[in-house]
Amino acid sequence: FFFIGMQLIRLIRKISRKSMNRAGAETGVIQFVDSFVKASLYIILILTLASSFGVDAASIVALLGSAGVAIGLAVQGSLSNLAGGVLILLLKPFRVGDYIVEGASGKEGTVKEIQIFYTKLLTYDNQTIILPNGNLANNTIVNVTAAECRRCDVMVSVSYSADLKKAKEVLTRMLSADPNIMKDRDHFVFVDALEDSGINLCVRCWFKNEDFWQGKWRITENCKYVLDEAGIEIPFPQMDVHMR
Repeated sequence: FFFIGMQLIRLIRKISRKSMNRAGAETGVIQFVDSFVKASLYIILILTLASSFGVDAASIVALLGSAGVAIGLAVQGSLSNLAGGVLILLLKPFRVGDYIVEGASGKEGTVKEIQIFYTKLLTYDNQTIILPNGNLANNTIVNVTAAECRRCDVMVSVSYSADLKKAKEVLTRMLSADPNIMKDRDHFVFVDALEDSGINLCVRCWFKNEDFWQGKWRITENCKYVLDEAGIEIPFPQMDVHMR
């Protein structure tokens, strides 16, 4: 009977997933509902089997009801995670496939699954991070890929003796020549700060989400190349000491 019940549960889950796919439901909603249906059906199966062996189902329900307070206190963290999962699906601060940063712990990665109690993230180095839904619902979430594009800022320092206008010109030309920079967005170079050892220039541009990291690394490397070719010095921290 238990084996037959397992097969029926699998069939019901399969039908449920297909129905939600045809209805165009989001991946996170499908995963959440599927895990909830699975847990509920297994509880029903166990109660049904217990009744078939002569155990009074009403007695089981009454026993569970009387123990409800104790169970609620014991699993209040899990209930908080369940409520957090429902809030995530309703409010949609992120979806499966988004890259997020969790504010409290600083954990970040691409959302792969939204389960009843936990959400799974996949990092760039292929590690899986499992975060409780309660924490995600109650803390700050940075959804990095909510928009279709992302701003890239690369900080470059040049010496005070360098030709500042020339430095800005060569860096701007480098941005204009990059094929993946979004040309319909402003890309420019500006003075960000006057530090002790040099002048900080900010090289700003925009990339589509899928091009961001490769573009950022390439722009950072090319800044060094074009400044070297132009004979513009990138300073290192230094201190002048005057002896009396």
